[in-house]
Amino acid sequence: MTKKVSIISVNYNHSHVTDAMLDSVYAHNTYAPIEIIVVDNGSKDNPVPAWQQKYPGVTFIRSEANLGFAGGNNLGIQHATGDYLFFINNDTEITPGLIETLVDTLEQHPECGIISPKIRYYDKPDMLQYAGFTPMDYYTCRNKCIGQYETDKGQYDNLTGETGYIHGAAMMLPRTAMEKAGLMPENYFLYYEEMDWCEKVKRAGYTVRINMQALIYHKESISVGAKSALKEFFMNRNRILFIRRNCGLATRAIFWTYFLCVVTPRNILSYIKDKQPFTGVLLKAIWWNMTHSTNSTDLGYPVKK
Repeated sequence: MTKKVSIISVNYNHSHVTDAMLDSVYAHNTYAPIEIIVVDNGSKDNPVPAWQQKYPGVTFIRSEANLGFAGGNNLGIQHATGDYLFFINNDTEITPGLIETLVDTLEQHPECGIISPKIRYYDKPDMLQYAGFTPMDYYTCRNKCIGQYETDKGQYDNLTGETGYIHGAAMMLPRTAMEKAGLMPENYFLYYEEMDWCEKVKRAGYTVRINMQALIYHKESISVGAKSALKEFFMNRNRILFIRRNCGLATRAIFWTYFLCVVTPRNILSYIKDKQPFTGVLLKAIWWNMTHSTNSTDLGYPVKK
């Protein structure tokens, strides 16, 4: 019996972008059965009534509060009935064969708990954004996104095995793995939650894979912009939080030394050079981690709810 796939996506204030994603699913999807679930994450103007008229086959859920990336996706999970859960950003567009290629890989590798496809930039369709991640250096919380900004000439198409991490723009899990590993952690709000989720999946006994034979296009940074105080805060706050949640005491001590003595002064000098008002944001991100637990639900930043 063919397994059902639940496609889950979250919208925030960019309903026209979500329209393009939905149109791409209707135009290019070649897999059945599927269900499509879209969560509106407290957008200023409620797009759900118009969507219901335009896309009657889609399940739309309206949250009056902005629940963040993880919270919005977790709300979608509550309404999903599929054997596989396929999370895609609303600023992505799918390609033919994408879903069945990922499903086939998960069917062939039951030890795999989460998988991503190849990702290219939508506005530069021959340029790679993601061909897997290298393992994390926990002492610096740095790793490398393989292939990013390279022209895709098929140089990574043989990568169909394990990778360091999936990419949050497009990731598929078997429901059984999600139930064992747990939901996506919501206290990140934005950034790093998918990496933390990978750590949870690994601790549950599963592997993390990529299949470069599956392709999706991504319009990056639609919601928060390429550079913003919001992005700077959560990228720094959550980088520290990720290490605090996933590493032992000795590793955390080395990371803190590196972050405070190397990353912080380097970033401040960069802000000054580029005349960007982010120094206070960085210091606020550090202070949050010094004063809050790893499971704190206090975001530490004024996000519109």
